[in-house]
Amino acid sequence: MKLSTASINQVLNPTAVHRWLLLLPLGLLGLSGSGCTALVSPIQTIPASRVPPELLAVPVANDRIIDYPRLRQTEPEDYILDKDDVLGVHIEGLFAGLDPNAPQIPPVTMPEPGSDLSPGIGLPYPIRDDGTISMPFVGPIAVKGLTLPQAEEVIGRVYVEKGILQEGQRPIVSLMRKRTYKVFVIRQDNVIGGDNGQAQLAALQQARQAISQRTDLSSRGFVLQLPAYRNDLLNALAETGGLPGINAKSEVQILRSDKIDPRRRDEALREFYLRYGTSNISGALPDLPEDENVVRIPLRLKPGQFPKFNEQDIILKEGDVVLVETRETEVYYTSGLLRPGEFLIPRDVDLNAISAVALAGGSIGAFQQGGGNGGFAGGLGGGIGTVPPSQLIIMRPLPGNRQIAIEVDLTRAINDPRERILIKAGDTLILRHKPREELLNFSLGAFFTYGIRELIR
Repeated sequence: MKLSTASINQVLNPTAVHRWLLLLPLGLLGLSGSGCTALVSPIQTIPASRVPPELLAVPVANDRIIDYPRLRQTEPEDYILDKDDVLGVHIEGLFAGLDPNAPQIPPVTMPEPGSDLSPGIGLPYPIRDDGTISMPFVGPIAVKGLTLPQAEEVIGRVYVEKGILQEGQRPIVSLMRKRTYKVFVIRQDNVIGGDNGQAQLAALQQARQAISQRTDLSSRGFVLQLPAYRNDLLNALAETGGLPGINAKSEVQILRSDKIDPRRRDEALREFYLRYGTSNISGALPDLPEDENVVRIPLRLKPGQFPKFNEQDIILKEGDVVLVETRETEVYYTSGLLRPGEFLIPRDVDLNAISAVALAGGSIGAFQQGGGNGGFAGGLGGGIGTVPPSQLIIMRPLPGNRQIAIEVDLTRAINDPRERILIKAGDTLILRHKPREELLNFSLGAFFTYGIRELIR
């Protein structure tokens, strides 16, 4: 069949309809190469409303702060003596020397700056490990567990029984120095010591930004000498910068020095791995047994939950370690049409799907300007408004190297709170256009780029 000249001209000079047909392969290429991948790269998802409860994040907004007085030990009305206390004892006439009748001025020891002790009178006598003090002419006297008035009465009675003092004579006993406990505090919550308020504010602002934009201020160590009846968790935290900040976990760990036995711990872990292996059938790592030398003190409690620790748990002993851990691993990730990044999940605020998108710099429910995230329509239309993406896919990791893909309709989530599921640590948020949104954006861009021109022609 021979083609006419008119037919050849029609092919070589296509009408507007033919130009639209020629745009079809170009459009498909643009849809696949401009970030709009819902058509060519589908992801099997489960709607947010059908996610099992055990896979959802636990709300934290209603958690209540623990009563901070629970972190402090009760101080007795009278100081109870124990080893390492130093007593000041003065007995009139006991060290008179050659002239027993000569008046004696007892030595006075002023307390250290910042101490709550009164001036000590007499010579210093430390309480030894067996709870006794070694006094001249009478030998050791047990004073452990006594108050100062009781110790004064016991010491005087011993000297009367030895015939050194007359009935009615009593020594003067005072507390020269309280016993102290050496405690180690390790804080990973970016605590800045001193009065550097600007540095504290900068650390707080950095904690709200992406992890990759923060500077490393972690792991500061302190060695404290806490006096008796102030050797508790509240005083240790107050001495090292206060309670844990927003970039620290809502718990404090106390590692007991008297229970630390590395060999015993290693043996327990060896038996555990021999019994359960390094992974179960699903490939998940088994939970390690709780270390018996660790006491966990929660700082926030769920509604209806009450503290399980007692006063003895928050009292610090010689060599104990107080650990405040960082939350830098509690992050979520963004991809797709969101700015790629790593963001810290708030500790005391529930972060839902809409808030997470907004925190990552995304916009919801408003027309966007073409270009950056506008897909192929933005590329064709330049500054033409485009339909915003509304498909948010949350890739949630599961035990055993598995994952679940949860789909959130952001348009529906604006009006339906059930769609606004909470974000968990380790989630990856992928923002995409739905297929109809990709087609609509392409159609709008193609129309404003070529359609109007053809209409004018």
